[in-house]
Amino acid sequence: MAKDTAASVNRRNDIISAAIDVFAEIGYYRATTAQVAERAQISQPYIFRFFKTKEALLLTAIEVSWTRVIDSFRIVVETATPDQLENDLIEAYDKILESHKSEILLQMQAQTIREEVIRQAMQKGISDVRSMVLEAFTVAGIAEPLKRTMIFLAIGMLCNVSNALDMPELKER
Repeated sequence: MAKDTAASVNRRNDIISAAIDVFAEIGYYRATTAQVAERAQISQPYIFRFFKTKEALLLTAIEVSWTRVIDSFRIVVETATPDQLENDLIEAYDKILESHKSEILLQMQAQTIREEVIRQAMQKGISDVRSMVLEAFTVAGIAEPLKRTMIFLAIGMLCNVSNALDMPELKER
């Protein structure tokens, strides 16, 4: 039984990864569950064993992407010295941009989706990141932590645009 459970978890993760890539490449509205199934190398009905709707799959994909950012930032917050905190957070985000570009592209696209449940998921993700960074900057004694948090988030969004448009010069500091 444990082997079946592990295989099921792996297939679910495969579906989520495929959905992230497909949604990021062609957009949520144009993407179909058939395309996600093809990318995951499974049958389309198998997707619905794990996710009732395409929207539920998108919500899970968004959650996975935000969890990766939060978990990466949490490690930095727990280990960085106050004078290295901001720089280490930027480096952690750069690593995510390099290794999980589709997740960030998915987030960028999800910002434009008007369905309330999707908006709420995106609001929660950015709010959680903002709260974590603001608290870390405050605890670290960074001057004007609210302003520095806003600048940090703005730089992150500019990095997203830089990667999406393949314009590395936008990230030059």
